[in-house]
Amino acid sequence: MLKKLLALSLLIGSAVTAHAQQFKALLFTKTAGFHHVSIHEGVTGIRSLASRHNFSVDWQESADVFNDKSLANYSVVIFLNTTGDILNDTQQAALEKYIKSGKGWVGIHAAADTEYDWPWYGKLVGAYFKTHPAQQTAFLDVKDSNFPGLERFPKRMLWTDEWYEYKKPLNADDLKVLITLDEKTYDPKTSQGNGMGDHPIAWYHNFDGGRAFYTGLGHIGLVYSDQSFLDHLYGGIYWAATGKGVK
Repeated sequence: MLKKLLALSLLIGSAVTAHAQQFKALLFTKTAGFHHVSIHEGVTGIRSLASRHNFSVDWQESADVFNDKSLANYSVVIFLNTTGDILNDTQQAALEKYIKSGKGWVGIHAAADTEYDWPWYGKLVGAYFKTHPAQQTAFLDVKDSNFPGLERFPKRMLWTDEWYEYKKPLNADDLKVLITLDEKTYDPKTSQGNGMGDHPIAWYHNFDGGRAFYTGLGHIGLVYSDQSFLDHLYGGIYWAATGKGVK
């Protein structure tokens, strides 16, 4: 009987191990400025990624989760279309400590329209939003096909989105640019300028002991059911959470 119980215990343990999720993500969508209607589609898309790629995701809109005890449960924090001043001083300190412990952060689209008065965050995200023209179609140029999620992308791809222009100079000088936007293929003019010229739209970097990935794509809700975008997004989540995939 004892041998049978031991064998059963080992079998159950093996089953649990086989189905163990590879990492846990915190998905954060608090807004204190513009609220993107695509947030719920984004949540659905990221949940589908979690199911497909065997990781778990907790969705939160309350900043109360930003404390040492709660953040310790996660390998990566995802800011999905956050805007404005969303964390108080104590919560900011908790995120800083979390990143310094070697964890990861992912920013999507309006994550660059967040926390303008927090210099550390500015360096984490890499650049702040300045303006954007009307939504339109343009060509994307992939600069690094070796980054996770971009290996199946063509070098040049037609895409429709809301094209963020970022403030210059950028907040960090060590950004590794993944995708740029060809401003000759759309009209970048706004009341605030004529575009950036050299226009990054997705990047990553090691930062303050941890990892940060950002993509400016993700304004339009339907992109969160577009396989190309989901591949791009999961690649960033995977790298930020694990540090793997970059040669």
